[in-house]
Amino acid sequence: MQQLTHVDQSGQAFMVNVSQKAVTTRQATATALLQTTSQVIQLIELQLVKKGDVLSTARLAGIMAAKQTSQLIPLCHPLPLSQVQVHFQLDQTKGQIRIQCCCKVTANTGVEMEAMTGVCVAALTLYDMVKAVDPALQISAVQLLEKQGGKSGLWLAPNVQKETADA
Repeated sequence: MQQLTHVDQSGQAFMVNVSQKAVTTRQATATALLQTTSQVIQLIELQLVKKGDVLSTARLAGIMAAKQTSQLIPLCHPLPLSQVQVHFQLDQTKGQIRIQCCCKVTANTGVEMEAMTGVCVAALTLYDMVKAVDPALQISAVQLLEKQGGKSGLWLAPNVQKETADA
């Protein structure tokens, strides 16, 4: 069984020393799902939400959050992100928004937490922007889809591997 990387022999949390790791280009992509109604999706698409441009606001919030991850998550290393992208896929029929955040860095540690933080804050911002119209909306299916770079190379979430293999 693998050991937790941020806990020492006595069970105390600590920041991992990454100074000996190779500096490589690393990338991570995370996703989340916002479930609402088809009417809310239509309001967003037509930019009729009273608070303003929902998708642009959520995109900026996700980017800003990814950049601030080390200030939000106690043991994360501050990283000089070279790129953060936040994308939305709206499905009016299902009343869903699929949110994706991809972060890239050239560093000696990965960017999984930045991608996860970015996608979560983008989802929370969407929630905040449309909660007056649909107080029952839900955020779910937050997960890391893939990461690459560093010693471990490419890693894909099991459901992504299956989809890739079936294609």
